[in-house]
Amino acid sequence: MGKRALQAGVVLLLVVLFSGVLLLGGGGSGQNACAAVTADTAAAETANAVEGYSGDQLVNAAAIMNAGAVLGVNAKGQTIGVMTAMGESTLRNIEYGDTAGPDSRGLFQQRDTWGTLAERMNPTKAATFFFERLMKVPNWETLSPTEAAHRVQINADPNHYTRFYAAAEKVVTALAGGGDAACASTSVGGDAQALAKGLTAKIDAGQITGLSPDHLREIRWIADGEVHPNCGIDTRILQVITITTNTFEQVGISDINRLCTGQRPGAGNASMHVINGGGHAVDFYSLDRIPVTGSDANSTKLLKILDPLMADGSGFGQSQCRASAGLTFPMQTTEFPDACNHFHVQVDGQGTQPMKLDASN
Repeated sequence: MGKRALQAGVVLLLVVLFSGVLLLGGGGSGQNACAAVTADTAAAETANAVEGYSGDQLVNAAAIMNAGAVLGVNAKGQTIGVMTAMGESTLRNIEYGDTAGPDSRGLFQQRDTWGTLAERMNPTKAATFFFERLMKVPNWETLSPTEAAHRVQINADPNHYTRFYAAAEKVVTALAGGGDAACASTSVGGDAQALAKGLTAKIDAGQITGLSPDHLREIRWIADGEVHPNCGIDTRILQVITITTNTFEQVGISDINRLCTGQRPGAGNASMHVINGGGHAVDFYSLDRIPVTGSDANSTKLLKILDPLMADGSGFGQSQCRASAGLTFPMQTTEFPDACNHFHVQVDGQGTQPMKLDASN
């Protein structure tokens, strides 16, 4: 990347900082105060390598992030942008295409229908083109990252970008100064059937998996408008699951309503899986295909995202698992001991306390 382009990136960052757009800007689907993150473009040039990416590659990643921030794209969306450029150009602003697209150019290998050559070779403008199209993809935040990128790029393999997402998360986190790059969208609705329909699409896409006995059917029934005795799910738990699937590419769910399946492990009839009709809790057994313990990195990442959002009277399990691992941090939500082979999230069984989500919901 040339010095002139680098200077332009620095100017963009200064404009964003001066105008206050970076954290409060609108325009993205489901944005909120924690959604947009920004990168220090100048610092990126001399930053240590991240997942093998360094120098101009990190400067280009920073330009992508800041272009997203200007549009109000949240951290997950910015990560999708960086992931896509990794998969298309290894974050290098290349001046050539390939056999399938001989006119493809730049970080995102955009063809001449996207814009002029100068625009496509400008990292900020190319990223802006990408995010403008991403935000027009219906419910892009509920799609897997690779599917969201594929809807924009229309490449041959919809799973092409999957292997780049973990590295993109680390790059975005590093360039954002160590902030949580997976700050989830908390702008989720309160309509149970709509939430269940969104989750059913993720089940069908393989983003959500389950175990036996099958609790995912409980979500399907709500999506289809079917009422099955003792098989309902608290709307707030559907919101928790939605936020979780907006944060992780793959989510494994083992338990929701145990009245529906007849299970009585752990707390038995006193469990929020059971009392008052059941379905007031969810157990995650894996996040991003990694088994969870309640004290692993993915569990604590999710806990930190959910903690300020949980309804009064809610709780997280696995407190002793985190204590044994030496993990302590301020919590608004009650913690309690539970088996260290999953991560348990529950709300009060009365259904009277709302989640602390965006005021627009």
